[in-house]
Amino acid sequence: MAEDRTTQIRRGVVELAVLGLLAQGERYGSQVVEELASQPALALTAGTVYPLLSRLLKAGLIDSTWQESPVGPPRKYYRLTPDGFAAHAAQRDAWVAVRDTLDALLKESR
Repeated sequence: MAEDRTTQIRRGVVELAVLGLLAQGERYGSQVVEELASQPALALTAGTVYPLLSRLLKAGLIDSTWQESPVGPPRKYYRLTPDGFAAHAAQRDAWVAVRDTLDALLKESR
């Protein structure tokens, strides 16, 4: 049951996590997956990240380009569009408000 709740919380922040990562600079797909998978609280997989990148592309929040790789085949790099930066800022502000509220509620319950 606790795992179900953790999964629900993760689902609510996955888009913000990807937008936040790309707000720091462009990255290729497997880089996004690796960086998010390395965060224990998120533990995202390629099966979650790549479909989200596709949805964000279709929504116009990110764009992509193919670039040569120093090793192996070309890589698809993703970056935020102006709409993506705006969405990131709005979601970040909403997250901060929710986080502050929950911090206060959880502090009171101790």
